[in-house]
Amino acid sequence: MDLATRQTGTTVSRRPKLPKQGSSSRLSLRMIRVKHIIVALLLSIFFFLAFCFVSLHGYIAWVLSNPTVAPLYSNPMQAKGLAYEDVTFPAKDGSRMMSGWYIPSEGATKTIVFSHGYGANREESWVPMYDLAHYAHSLNFNVVMFDYGFAAQGNKDIATGGKKESQQLLGAIDFAKERGAEELVVWGFSMGAGTALQTGLVSEDIDAMILDSTFLLEPDTLYHNIKQNIDLPRQPSLAIMEMLFPVLNGTGLNQIPYAKVKSEDYPFPILLMHGTEDDKAPYPIAKKLAANQSNPFSDSWVVEGSHHELLFREHPREYLRRVSAFLGNVQLAKTYYGNQPAMASN
Repeated sequence: MDLATRQTGTTVSRRPKLPKQGSSSRLSLRMIRVKHIIVALLLSIFFFLAFCFVSLHGYIAWVLSNPTVAPLYSNPMQAKGLAYEDVTFPAKDGSRMMSGWYIPSEGATKTIVFSHGYGANREESWVPMYDLAHYAHSLNFNVVMFDYGFAAQGNKDIATGGKKESQQLLGAIDFAKERGAEELVVWGFSMGAGTALQTGLVSEDIDAMILDSTFLLEPDTLYHNIKQNIDLPRQPSLAIMEMLFPVLNGTGLNQIPYAKVKSEDYPFPILLMHGTEDDKAPYPIAKKLAANQSNPFSDSWVVEGSHHELLFREHPREYLRRVSAFLGNVQLAKTYYGNQPAMASN
């Protein structure tokens, strides 16, 4: 009895209550899941923004490779009363047929081949090309006007910054030679001028060049033009564009010999004309090109305040005066060097 009483009256200490193990595990798993969701969400946003950034550059590269070009609205007869022929000829590499106009000058053995700019066709109305073709014809030059592949009315090609276009210009030069050209001048505008310079690296049939607002596709000018429309960082934008160009148009910037062009001393006379307010092709490029030329008949005209491909519209008399004087010197140079072959190679 005493024993029973003693056991009943004794205070028995209880163990402290511990949190249930299952509840703690569920809380930890829930936190881990939330962290995973947040990380996945952040990564998704990052990759989405990266995709949009790269896609934007892809769109820019695609637009640059596929310029919108207006159709032909007129012809030399309608515009200036000049008799002409519709002609076709192959690109030098045989990759495509080219379409153009041949404007003959009776008895002439001199020919000017016009090399139009990016985003335009052989008419290039803002230059204006018909006026200059008429002027060249009045100086007793035959005239070749043609469309580059990216400006073709049918079977349109992509623009490659001069890689394919130089082969197409070589085809126009061959055509002019077949029509009897003994003196051949390439008159280029914007990217057509840059294409002419690339062509001059490989052709021995060019006697002179007139280059208006020379645009040379290289990283600096590419970024300069992108920045005119959208404020993107230089890097990684240039790296992305250089990666995308070969995919979208088959031509990488490293396939365009811009470094060679910028350092070349061409054997024939060149007249370089450029405006200081050119927002597409910075004029220091033209000054650099002009400084490299040692031919005594080469010349340059940097026009204060003038704009891209608008030099003739803004200063018509001075423009034609300089062109006329240059073409006269080309004839003198051809006659002089033609009589002195040893000096022609210097």
